[in-house]
Amino acid sequence: MGVEGTYKPTSWQAIHNATHPIEGAGNTSFSNVVLGGVVVGLPLTFTYYLGLPWLFFFPLALLFALPSLASVIYLYSRFAPRNRTNIKLPGKPLEDYMTIHDPELKKQYYGYNKIPMETFFEAYFVGKIDIKGDILETFELRHDWAAFQFTLGQFKFFLTQWIPETLWHSRDQDENQVRDHYDRGDDFYEAFLGPRMVYTSGIVSDPKKRETLEEMQDNKMELICNKIQLKKGEKHLDIGSGWGTLTAYAAKHFGSDSTGVTLAKKQTEYGNNRCAEWGVKDHARIKCMDYRDIPTETKYDKITCVEMAEHVGLLRFDSFLNDVRERLDDDGLFYMQVAGLRATWQYEDFIWGLFMGRYIFPGADASTPLYWYIRKLEINGFEIQNVDTVGVHYSSTLEKWYLNWMKNRDEIRAKYGDKITRVWDIFLAWSTIISRQGSATCFQIVANKNRNAFDRAALINNRTNAAVWKVDNKTE
Repeated sequence: MGVEGTYKPTSWQAIHNATHPIEGAGNTSFSNVVLGGVVVGLPLTFTYYLGLPWLFFFPLALLFALPSLASVIYLYSRFAPRNRTNIKLPGKPLEDYMTIHDPELKKQYYGYNKIPMETFFEAYFVGKIDIKGDILETFELRHDWAAFQFTLGQFKFFLTQWIPETLWHSRDQDENQVRDHYDRGDDFYEAFLGPRMVYTSGIVSDPKKRETLEEMQDNKMELICNKIQLKKGEKHLDIGSGWGTLTAYAAKHFGSDSTGVTLAKKQTEYGNNRCAEWGVKDHARIKCMDYRDIPTETKYDKITCVEMAEHVGLLRFDSFLNDVRERLDDDGLFYMQVAGLRATWQYEDFIWGLFMGRYIFPGADASTPLYWYIRKLEINGFEIQNVDTVGVHYSSTLEKWYLNWMKNRDEIRAKYGDKITRVWDIFLAWSTIISRQGSATCFQIVANKNRNAFDRAALINNRTNAAVWKVDNKTE
């Protein structure tokens, strides 16, 4: 890993790279042997001491599997050392980073005694702790003051809320969660999303340029329409259309007949107003409905789903893809953009994920490593045409959201209250770093029905043209 203190961050206009990218403890320090012992040992003990028939061992093993995984990870997070790294931390006391107002917390956490991240942000939300200086800069140095270990509160949330919601994912649950989040108020979201009102990753066109948030979002929408080869007059369905910007953009700039679908009432109204303002209301519209209720009679030439599939749920993902396939023309293209996670995890990844699941995107449990999405697409009859990982683009997007948020923070706080404002402080600052370092990322996947008659040659483009891949280290 190099000699401690030798790391020097690179400098790009598009993104501010990490000053202290510490490699934390994670799956490399986690023992699958211990986990296996717990999963097997507990049901074995119950079966033996309760005098149950051995046939009961197998259902008990299934019953103990998830709680055992959670408990072992919980215990390991408390004593697993972080990986070797060549980053030297400032080594400052806790008081240099924050002011702790709560007397009990102050007795427990002071000096060089690191505070668990969940304990910190729960206290920050209710004003028991205040951060000194810029929040994003403080989070860049979080390994100097925070401990990435699970707390009982997270353990309880995982077992009593995250798992049941993952297993259920009813229509009512999805509708309530979406409307509670997205119908909060358009001004709340405009405070950080800006005038485009696009709540998904933008795209950097050149890392040496400092583009605006609006330029990055236009880059993304242009890229999506080009990736699906959208043409004038084609029927286009956008599942989870948000405030309708992509739907309106596709109709305006590519001449498509576009339909957006969202569960949020305010997003529906906003999106239809945007279609009218952009002069495309005759061939673009937003409908307020569950994706499962989209009529199957109409076949769409192109279907897009931009960071909505995470909300479908792990157990319902197959049926979701079947619904998409049912509505896609045999010669059509499906674009799916999903926020995912890395398989080689660190404890910070899980702690951030539980925070997001509880406070920001409840029900968005289908965020997984790339291989899971690819497998699901393939076994449901799709062929993968191309995949791009754009997590670093998301980080640049989030940083701009954070800067917008801080600029409008006082106004939002006056209207919506202190707690929700503080929650978004942490969300935007921490997520900027999480997506930059690879803990969470974003995948752009283009797929088609895997039919023998599909015209694959029509999809040949510059992605496979060696001339467009600039190589600076060529020797001849």
